[in-house]
Amino acid sequence: MLLTLLWIGLLGLTFGIGFLLGLGGPWRFRQRPSPRHDPSREQLLSWLDQTPMGWLIVDGKDRVRFINAKAERLLQIPASESTPHVLGELAESKTLRELIETVRDHQQPQRIEWDYANQDLEIFAFSGQLDSVAILLQSRRSLEAQLDQQERWVSDVAHELKTPLTALLLVGDSLAANVTNHNAVLVERLLKELRRMQDLVGDLLELSRLENVLPGQVMSAESINIASLLSEAWQGIKPLADDKRVTVQMSIDEQAALPLFVLGDRQRLHRALLNLFDNALRYSPEAGTITVDLHSTAEWMRIGIRDQGPGLSEQDLEHMFERFYRGDASRFRQQRCGSGLGLAIVQQIILTHGGWVFGDNASNGGARFELRLPLNPAQESSNQKVMMSRRDPGVI
Repeated sequence: MLLTLLWIGLLGLTFGIGFLLGLGGPWRFRQRPSPRHDPSREQLLSWLDQTPMGWLIVDGKDRVRFINAKAERLLQIPASESTPHVLGELAESKTLRELIETVRDHQQPQRIEWDYANQDLEIFAFSGQLDSVAILLQSRRSLEAQLDQQERWVSDVAHELKTPLTALLLVGDSLAANVTNHNAVLVERLLKELRRMQDLVGDLLELSRLENVLPGQVMSAESINIASLLSEAWQGIKPLADDKRVTVQMSIDEQAALPLFVLGDRQRLHRALLNLFDNALRYSPEAGTITVDLHSTAEWMRIGIRDQGPGLSEQDLEHMFERFYRGDASRFRQQRCGSGLGLAIVQQIILTHGGWVFGDNASNGGARFELRLPLNPAQESSNQKVMMSRRDPGVI
C-alpha cells in the first residue's frame, strides 16, 4: 500500500511539477514537443488536489506555489483562512525550512519523520529547477493502520481457508484409497496441490503470529545448543540433499570454545534454520557443499549459511525478505518451488529473538545468509564442550 501511494504521488509529481512551478513565476523551462492530448494544467492541479497525500510546492524564494487540501489538513491550516503565500506562515517549526535547504544543497530527494502538532508525519522532498522544491506529506499512523489492516485481512483469510482445506484433503485421501488407472494422475495432482495450499496457509498463520510478538520477546524460551540444533535441522532436509548429493560442512572459530548456547524458542529457531537450509539446497549444484560457520563474541552468536549457487541478484537483495517474493526462476537448479514466505518467516523469527538476519553474495561465490542472535548470559554447564574440530570443517 505504501509503495502504491508513493507511485501515485510520484506520478503526479512527474506530470505536474513543470506546470505548478510555473504559476505566475519568472522561471523558464526547456520546452519539449507535447502530444495534442496532454492533460491541461487545471487537470493536473485537480489530480494533485485529490490525491490521498499532502502536496506542497515552493519556489526558490520559499513562496508557496501550490498546496492541496490534504496538506492543509496535515498542517492544520483552518479552512476559513486564505492559503498562505510564504513558507514561514505554514508552521512554527524550522523542520520544513531545514529540509528544503538540505534538498537544495544536495540536489537529492530527502526523507524525514516529523512530529508536528501531535501528529507523526513522514515527509519526502524533491528538488526542482531554480531551487524549487516539492514536498510530499503523509501521516505515518494512517499508513501503519493500513498495513495492520492488510495483515489482519491476510490472517483472517488464512484462518477461513484452513477448515475447507482440511475437508478437501480428507476427500482427496478417500479418492486416493479408491484410485483407478484412469484417474490416478489426477488424484495425485489434486493431493499435491492441496498439500501445497495447506502449507501456504500454515505459513501465513505462522507469519501472522510472529508479527504480533514484540522484538526480543519470544513466546517460549529455553537454553539451546546451536550446534546441536543445526544438526537436527539438517537431518530434517537431508533426504532431499541426498537426492542431489549435497553435503554440509560446519566450522567453529577459535573463540567459540565454550558451549554455543542461546536463549530462545527451540521450535521456531529450528524452523528458521530449516528454511535457510532449504533455500541453500534449492540453489546448490549437484554434489555441491553447503557451508555453515559459527562465530561468537561476548554478546552475539553469528551463524552463516553459504551455498555454491549462482548468488543473489540485485532484485533479490532488495526484496528477498518480503512476503511471496521468489527469486528469478531461471536461477533455480531444480523444480521445487516454495511459497515465497520462507525468508519472511526466518526474518520474523530472528526479530522476535532480539536478533537480525541479512543475506549477501559470498566473496568466493554463492549466496550467504547470516543470523545474529544474542547469547544466553547464563551459559549452560561450562564444562561441556562442543565436540567438533575448529580447524577442519566437519561434515554434519
